[in-house]
Amino acid sequence: MDWIMLSIGGAGLILFIISFFLKDRSSDTADELQELSMSLYQELSQLKKRTKLLEEELMIDSSSSNKPVKPKQINEILVNQVLSLHKQGMSPEQISNLSSLHISDVLHLIKSRS
Repeated sequence: MDWIMLSIGGAGLILFIISFFLKDRSSDTADELQELSMSLYQELSQLKKRTKLLEEELMIDSSSSNKPVKPKQINEILVNQVLSLHKQGMSPEQISNLSSLHISDVLHLIKSRS
């Protein structure tokens, strides 16, 4: 019985001494985790910057679309045709369908030139 206790104690002592020479895997895992968290932080930071740029571009686009639109220059020949068709009794919708103008442009021309 004493031999068994001594052999178990000796094996324990040998394993204890060997444990000092083995590489600690938990420190490697901690280093990998730290590197991973840093790379994720950098990617998140880049995504936030890109998102901010996109939001600024959208704000610029939406603010420029709120500006009043200048009436487009319409060819005088087209104006004369619109007025002529209106005098012939055509509705603004029909004139808009026949011409390349929007109905609001047709109505504006009729009101301003009549």
